[in-house]
Amino acid sequence: MKRTERSTNDWQAADSAHHLHPFTDFKSLAAKGTRVIVRGDNIYVWDSEGQRLLDAMSGLWCVNVGYGQQALIDAATEQLKRLPFYNSFFQTTTPPAIELSELLAEVTPPQFKHVFFSGSGSEGNDTIVRMVRRYWDVLGQPGRQVIISRRNAYHGSTMAGASLGGMQGMHAQGGLPIPDIVHIEQPCWFTHGQAMSRDDFGLKAAKWLEDKIIEIGADKVAAFIGEPVQGAGGVVVPPDTYWPEIQRICDEHGILLVSDEVICGFGRTGRWFGCETFGYRPDLMTFAKGVTSGYIPLGGVMVGERVAKVLIDQGGEFHHGYTYSGHPVACAVAIANIRLIQREGLVERVRTELGPYLARQFESLAEHPLVGEAQTCGMMGALQLVRNKASGEVFDPLLEAGMVCRGHCFGNGLVMRAVGDRMIVAPPLVMTTAQIDEMVALIRQCLDLTLADVKRRGWL
Repeated sequence: MKRTERSTNDWQAADSAHHLHPFTDFKSLAAKGTRVIVRGDNIYVWDSEGQRLLDAMSGLWCVNVGYGQQALIDAATEQLKRLPFYNSFFQTTTPPAIELSELLAEVTPPQFKHVFFSGSGSEGNDTIVRMVRRYWDVLGQPGRQVIISRRNAYHGSTMAGASLGGMQGMHAQGGLPIPDIVHIEQPCWFTHGQAMSRDDFGLKAAKWLEDKIIEIGADKVAAFIGEPVQGAGGVVVPPDTYWPEIQRICDEHGILLVSDEVICGFGRTGRWFGCETFGYRPDLMTFAKGVTSGYIPLGGVMVGERVAKVLIDQGGEFHHGYTYSGHPVACAVAIANIRLIQREGLVERVRTELGPYLARQFESLAEHPLVGEAQTCGMMGALQLVRNKASGEVFDPLLEAGMVCRGHCFGNGLVMRAVGDRMIVAPPLVMTTAQIDEMVALIRQCLDLTLADVKRRGWL
């Protein structure tokens, strides 16, 4: 049967019979049936029933330049014709891998001159674990094995990536975290700091890192890793005081600082990278998603000169790598993507126009009876749903109020994600202010429908 001849029911039946989805209750999905997305254009996608959806999540935090960009399609096509694949093993490389390495050194902060390519952010964070431990081993300090991360952080779903992340559900399966990965609390003011100012809370939250370093012993700690803004954790934007204090603590104790830029990189926060927005200077950065705007998988690690100099100058083989490290087609698409971001001035536009406009629009949503907090950072936003606006009381998690709201979003032409009861967006960077208005109107409509729904269910 031709693809165009298959009905939605046909697609759903075949999907249920053969396709195991990520982060899914397989039995529940089989009973419900999948949503089949068939095409995309600009900031919109269409399902197999013909419904248009405003994609306020950029696919999965990644389609920064929107759907249908011909420059990226052409770059992939031309590279596929010339050289669809070759590896980076055995003292070999390809022109796209070299050119992308040069370009990444150009757009990243000045301490980064070297890149190690992977196929995804998860693989990039596995590389981080291997690389920071190799760094300390080469320096004659093999005892520095411990990597500190944060609860509710997301760093991927491979064994090391999921261990670095602080998601309890992931740690409950598969014997995670692996040894020598520990966690401190996240810098979420709404959950942990409402009794104090945001700035004071930022300093308190950073001190949790110092306390953990002292508890373990600095001579045993290899690195601290964090997302500039915790994305999959619910768009948790830290106070302005947080990251500068984290930097001071890492410097004082000689700890490597790792910035996971898989979500925040390539313009989403209004700078090329989130660490630039929040004013800290990492030793390593993980990237993926926005490097190709999701058109083709690619990830990697930017390696700062502090680490690169040791690994290069002191020699010895780094026993680590991937078949698809520096994949020529992925690298060609990344080059076209970054050049498009530069040509269209998207980073500057997020910083000066779209980000501030989104922030103002989200402030208006903060007035809604269901919203206890509204946060934005560049082209990311979060709305915390609450049962009682005056007291900040949240819904019983078992009620899954966020999923009720998400259902209304999909039903009314909006892709908006629920992380618990935090409703989040990360729309494409090519949005117009009129499209932000369209998105916010849809969000408001869905909040109203959710309010009526939870009242009907007796949850208020």
